[in-house]
Amino acid sequence: MPSKPSSPSSDPKKQGSAGDPRPDTEVLARPRRRQFPAEYKLRILQEADACRAPGELGALLRREGLYSSHLADWRRSRREGALSALGRRRGPKGRPRDAAGRENERLKQEVDRLRRRLEQAEAIIEIQKKVSEMLRIPLSPPERDACD
Repeated sequence: MPSKPSSPSSDPKKQGSAGDPRPDTEVLARPRRRQFPAEYKLRILQEADACRAPGELGALLRREGLYSSHLADWRRSRREGALSALGRRRGPKGRPRDAAGRENERLKQEVDRLRRRLEQAEAIIEIQKKVSEMLRIPLSPPERDACD
């Protein structure tokens, strides 16, 4: 009876050898985000805009290892500000450099906080008025300030 030819994956002598054509499957602990220079983005956008035949754009994306969302983002950036917008840095934005800007931001936050507290207090007062009407408890008129 003839023996079956063994496949390279089933032969234990060939697994892991230096001449093994299988790709390295090691997974890095944390993958790095790809960064593309502005010149590269503009070149790819020009090539993509020149694609006319069906499947030509897909071939370009496969060749470069890109996604259609890359093109959409880069086109939007090109419309908004050309090369400067395409090469912008990612990450946290810088803090306001001047003291007036920081003070302005702090005051805006305080105003928002106080506005929320005022709305809450007004809602509580309205509820108290309704409860006093239901229970027929007379409320004393509010005291007038000297400013009124």
